[in-house]
Amino acid sequence: MNLAIYGAQGYALGTHEAIKTLYPKREVSCFLVTHREGNASVLNGIPVKELHAFAEGKATEEKRNTEILIATPEQVQPEIEEILETYGFDCHIRLTFERWSELMMLFHAKLEKFMPLTALPVGYHKPFIRLYMAKSHADRPLKYSSAVPEYVFPVQAGAACTAMRTACLVDDTGTHISGKNGNYCELTVLYWVWKNKLEAGGTVNGGTKQYYGLCQYRRGFDFTEDDLLRLVDNDVDVVLPYPLPYEPDIHAHHRRYIKHTDWEALLKALGELQPGYAQMLEEVLKQQYLYNYNVILAKREVLKDYCEWLFPILERTEELSIPKGSERSDRYIGYIGETLETLYFMANNDRLNIVHTGCRILT
Repeated sequence: MNLAIYGAQGYALGTHEAIKTLYPKREVSCFLVTHREGNASVLNGIPVKELHAFAEGKATEEKRNTEILIATPEQVQPEIEEILETYGFDCHIRLTFERWSELMMLFHAKLEKFMPLTALPVGYHKPFIRLYMAKSHADRPLKYSSAVPEYVFPVQAGAACTAMRTACLVDDTGTHISGKNGNYCELTVLYWVWKNKLEAGGTVNGGTKQYYGLCQYRRGFDFTEDDLLRLVDNDVDVVLPYPLPYEPDIHAHHRRYIKHTDWEALLKALGELQPGYAQMLEEVLKQQYLYNYNVILAKREVLKDYCEWLFPILERTEELSIPKGSERSDRYIGYIGETLETLYFMANNDRLNIVHTGCRILT
C-alpha cells in the first residue's frame, strides 16, 4: 500500500525518521497537510502536499490502497480523520501518544543516542519524587481528565499576576519571580522550586534517591510503576522527553519563536556568563533535535546545578533584550529556556546519565 504521513511538524518528521530506520521497506510517498501555509514544501527530502491536491484525480481504488498515518497532536486527530474520510480516504490510523512513545522508544534504542527509560532494567528501590506541575488559574478544563499521581504537585504559575487562586500551591511565596510569568511561562514555577525546595531544607531518603522536576498542566511524563523503579538502581541523573527533530536543524525552532534581537541578547548573555557553553552553542544548533516544553525530572543536585546555570542567563537576557523583559509579556523567555535546556544537557551528556520517555499532551 501507498503510505503517507499526515502532518509536517516535529511529530511527523520524527515519525518519518523512525520509519526509515525501523521499517526501511516501507516508503513514505509524501507528507500531507490541510493547508501549506506555515509548512515547508519539502520535508526530509519528501514533498509536502495539500490534501485536496493529493486527492484530486485519484480513483476510489487508489484511495483505498493509500494508508495514512496521522502524526499530529492528539487533540486534532479526530477532526483530521473526518477530513480524510470526506475525501474518500478510509485507511488511516492515529499515532496516539502511546503509539508514538513506543515508536520513539524503538527508534532511539536502535540509534543509541537518546536512551529510552524503558530500555533500562526494572530495579527494586523506590525513589522520592516531587514533580511540580505548572498550571494557571485560566486553564480550560481537560476534555479527558485522569488522576494526578501522588508525586505530582500542582503549582499556580504567575500567581502574583492575579488575585484569583486555584486549590493548589502558588509560585509567589518565599523567593520567587512569579510576576515575570508573562515572559517566563512555566519557568516561574521551576524558579520557585529551585529557591524554595532545592536550596531550602535538608535531604531525605538519601540524596541520590531524590528526584525533583517540572511538568505542565497539559504536558507531562506518563510514568509506569516500573519506570519509577528504573531510576535509582540504574543511577539515572535526568529524565527528559524524547526530543523533537527540526529541519534542517534547530535553528528552525528559534527562528520561528524567538525574535532576532532577543536571540542576539541571549548570545551576548551566554558569552558574558558562560563563554564555554557559548562556544558549544553553534554545534548544538547544527543538529536536529530540541528538548521541548521545559519538562524535566532530575536528581535534586542535578536540577539545582541546572537552575543555578539557567536563571542567571535568562535574567541577563532580559536586561539585554530590546525592549527589556520588564517592558513586555510575550513568552519569549520560556522559548529561550527550551534552547538552553537543549544546550545544557547535550553539552553534559557525557557526565550525566540522561534517559528519555514520552511527554503526554493532554486535551
